[in-house]
Amino acid sequence: MPPPSRADTPAGEVGLVALAGEVCRRYGAEFPDEAARYEPGVWDAWCLHDNQHILSWAFADVHQGIVDLAEQMAWLAGVLAARDYPAERLRRDLELAADVVREQLDDHDVAARLRLVAATLVPG
Repeated sequence: MPPPSRADTPAGEVGLVALAGEVCRRYGAEFPDEAARYEPGVWDAWCLHDNQHILSWAFADVHQGIVDLAEQMAWLAGVLAARDYPAERLRRDLELAADVVREQLDDHDVAARLRLVAATLVPG
């Protein structure tokens, strides 16, 4: 399924591509070995794809109540675990997403939800 490019908020539509891109930039800086897990150029595409979905779920959970971010992340964690993706890195990705949402949109509710769900993924 293609990732969503926008999310609805009480303040209007939010573009997810740039937000996801910033999450991926920060994640890549923290985990420079991540790209080596994939074919050249594939990591960037997957990182954007997954983070656009994650951000979309977070906004839909907080602002519309139509998605449960915790359920979606539990599902994604299972998919990624089957691919030997470390749960600790997924948790860190959500923390970085929370930072980006707070800094760029000043949406403390979505940032808090991302952090809360991140804390449920693996003990910190």
